[in-house]
Amino acid sequence: MPYPDPHGSPDVQPRPARSRAALRLVKTDQMPREQWLQVRQQGIGSSDAAAAVGLHPYKSPLQLWLEKTGRSAGNASANTSDRASDATPGNAPSDEEGPLYWGTLLEPIVAAHYTKRTGNRVRRVNAVLQHPDHPWMLANIDREVHGAPDVQILECKTAGIQGSRLWQDGVPEYVQLQVLHQLAVTGKQAADVAVLLGGQELQIHRIERDEVMIRHLIDLEAGFWRHVKEDRPPPADGSESSAHALLTMFPSDRGATLDLSGDLVFSALFSDLLAARQQVGKFEALEAQLRQSLQQRMGEATKVLFEQGSVTWKKTKDSSVIDAQRLAREHPQIAQRYRKPKAGGRRFMVQAHGLSPEGTETQVSQSEKTEVMGEAKTGVSQGATDTDAPMPPA
Repeated sequence: MPYPDPHGSPDVQPRPARSRAALRLVKTDQMPREQWLQVRQQGIGSSDAAAAVGLHPYKSPLQLWLEKTGRSAGNASANTSDRASDATPGNAPSDEEGPLYWGTLLEPIVAAHYTKRTGNRVRRVNAVLQHPDHPWMLANIDREVHGAPDVQILECKTAGIQGSRLWQDGVPEYVQLQVLHQLAVTGKQAADVAVLLGGQELQIHRIERDEVMIRHLIDLEAGFWRHVKEDRPPPADGSESSAHALLTMFPSDRGATLDLSGDLVFSALFSDLLAARQQVGKFEALEAQLRQSLQQRMGEATKVLFEQGSVTWKKTKDSSVIDAQRLAREHPQIAQRYRKPKAGGRRFMVQAHGLSPEGTETQVSQSEKTEVMGEAKTGVSQGATDTDAPMPPA
C-alpha cells in the first residue's frame, strides 16, 4: 500500500483512538436512482476512494471529478469492480452483460454462504452513511455483521474469470482502499471481504482497521475533494479513463491556435513528449524484430515453451464480412436504411520541426498488446470491423 508513515516506522501502529459512529445521512430503501445519484455527488463514497487517490484500475481522478461536478454521469459498466451496493434497492441494473448486474444478483448468495461458512449473522444496511467529522466522506456498506466480536462489516464481491486474476495475490489494492474508507466512516475495527471467484470459489479475507493508512487516505481524499469544491480538475494521469474524460470535457476544437512557445513549463513538457515518442518508436521496432525472430523460428509450430513462459502463434478462424462498399454501390436504398451515426473523435497530431507529423486518434486505440500473465501471447487488437467502416455516399 503506497502510504508510508511520515512520523516513524510504518510497522508501529499508533494506539487506536475511540472512533465516533457514522451518521445515517439518508435511507436508500425505495429511493429513486436519480435521487440516490444526487446524494452520491455530495461526497466521496467508498467505491470512489481508490479513484479519488489515483489507484483505481478502471477510473481516473479526472473521470471521478467529472462525475462529482455533474459534468458526466457515472458509467457503472466501465467500473468492473462488481460493486453490487452501487445499485439502490429497487433499482437493480438490467444489463445482463454487465458485471454490476451479476454482482447485484449474486450479492445475497455470497452473503448467505459467508454466514454458512463463518456462522456470523449479517443484515443489510439501507442507508448512506456519513463520517461524523468529514461530511464529504460517505459510504454504502453491503452488510453489517452481528454477534461477532472481531468483525463488524461484510463487503460482498464477485469476479469473473478475467477479474479473478486481480485476486490471485489477495484483496486488490482498490478494494482494500474501499474497505478502509468504510472503516474510517463507520469507526468499526474490521471487515470481511467475501468474493466469489469464477462463480465457484468463495474466498473470505479479513481487513483490520489501520489508523496510519486511514489518516493518509483521508488526507488524499480531502485533496481530491478540494478539486471538486473549487471546480478545478485534477491532472490527467495517462490512463484510458483520463483519455475518455478529456474527450468528454473537450469533444471538439474551435480552430484557434494557442502559442505556448514562451511557456517554459509546457515547452519542457513538449520536449519530453518528443523524447518519449522517440523511445516508444525504438522499442516498438525492437519488439517487432524480436517477435518476428520467434515467429521465424517457430515456423508452423503452434506453441513454443521457455523457462519464463510460453508463446502461441495460432491461425484465427476464417470469417465472412459484409462488403459495405459493394452493398452501397449495388443496393444504395438498402444500405441507406442501415446507416447509423458515428461520432468523430479528435486526432492528436505531433509536429516536431523538420520531421513529419505523427498523429494519435484519441477515440479508438489500435495497438499490439502482449499478455505477460501466465502465458505470453501476441495479437493485434482491432478497433472496428469492416462492417463498421463508413459507407460511401449513395
